[in-house]
Amino acid sequence: MEFTAILFYVFAILTIGSASIMVFSKNIVHSAFALMFTLIGVAAIYVLLYADFLAATQLLVYVGGILILILFGVMLTSQESAKLNFKTVTVNVVPASILSVTALVLLTYVFTTTQWASRNLETPQETVEILGTMLMSDYLLPFIIAGVLLLIAIIGSILMATRLNSKPTESN
Repeated sequence: MEFTAILFYVFAILTIGSASIMVFSKNIVHSAFALMFTLIGVAAIYVLLYADFLAATQLLVYVGGILILILFGVMLTSQESAKLNFKTVTVNVVPASILSVTALVLLTYVFTTTQWASRNLETPQETVEILGTMLMSDYLLPFIIAGVLLLIAIIGSILMATRLNSKPTESN
């Protein structure tokens, strides 16, 4: 077995294991940290697939941005809600189990009966260079339009926020 295949299986097990911990954990902080390991495992799989731009985007946007916001939100909220004892009630276990097993059997059948085409791949190119060339040549107009629309949305949200904050409050 090749070294890249071993790495793939290691990162796949890491991703699936941490995703399971994230879903089944009762502690929200443990779930957030398990989400971090899940997202890092997905980024590592992107690296193994030679999708370096997707891996960097995964790390910067999800792990570096959104996950940190989730962790700050969890850690800065009131801890009084954590002291309450919540009872979890599981409903519809039988229909969910039947649906899950049916989906597993169907996916396994499709996977085993499909004739997978294999071909020799040449050395992969850098995806960042390909994306940059495409964005600055073939897709320049949609790229500029998306940038202008995002700029309009940012200006609109700033105007809405300043108008909401500048309204005088009525006092009796």
